[in-house]
This record gives sequence, C-alpha cells and structure tokens, in this order.
Amino acid sequence: MAIRTWVSEFKQFLLRGNVVEIAVGIVIGVAFNEVVQSLVKGLITPLISAIFGQHDFSDWTFTVNGSVFRPGIFVNAVISFVTIALAIYFFVLKPVNTMVALSRNRESDDPSTRKCPECLSEIPLQARRCAHCTAEVGPVSPREGQQPV
Repeated sequence: MAIRTWVSEFKQFLLRGNVVEIAVGIVIGVAFNEVVQSLVKGLITPLISAIFGQHDFSDWTFTVNGSVFRPGIFVNAVISFVTIALAIYFFVLKPVNTMVALSRNRESDDPSTRKCPECLSEIPLQARRCAHCTAEVGPVSPREGQQPV
C-alpha cells in the first residue's frame, strides 16, 4: 500500500508542468552549449588569433622565488567567458528580443484589454467597472475599438 502511494506521488511529481519544463530546458541548454562552444572555437577564437597572433595564453607564466605563476590560464578563461557571453548576446538574446518585440506589436493591433481611465490598470474591453479601483467605465464597442461617449 505504501509503495503504491509513493509511486503515485512520484508520478505526480514528475508530471508537474514545471518539472518537465525544467528538464526540457536543461536538455536544450546542453545542446545549445555545443552550438555556442563550436561558434566560439570555430569562428571567434580563430578571429582573435588572426588579429592578435595568439589565442592560447596558457603557456604565459612567470616565476617569483621559485614559484611558478600561470596567469595565462586565467586569461584564457576570461577570454572564453567574454566571447561566449558576446556570442550569446549577439546571436541569441538580440534576435529573440527582436522576435518578441515583433510579436508584441502584432498583438497590440487587436487588443483584448484597455487601460482604466482612473487607475491605468489593464481591464477587459467589455468591462463596465474596473476590478482594481472599481471605477465605472463604459464598454468598448468591438467594431469601433473606442469607448462610447
């Protein structure tokens, strides 16, 4: 009996929307990591090498009192981080933001809500009273898209 309950609860846990969405996000993130890494290693790092003549700073060392310091490893990590961040910004974030802005513009052509004239909160077009401030507002005619006078 207890095992059946445990299995049922575990099944509910796995089938919750946010758990599945997180799992899908992680899988896509891992796959996307390969794309970003190949972009950086295949295009951006050779470009840095062509401009500066060197793209691997791991051999850059200096010695103080017999201790060897390797700042080149840190420089490589910083360059890798910055190039990956730039690649994500310019090749993912900017295009996605542009697509989101375009879809918002399309949605605003046929609005389903309007602003309350009193409190400026969003209310449905056909509302007669604001749910936030309870001000009376006239319904909007769906054909005209404006409040009746």
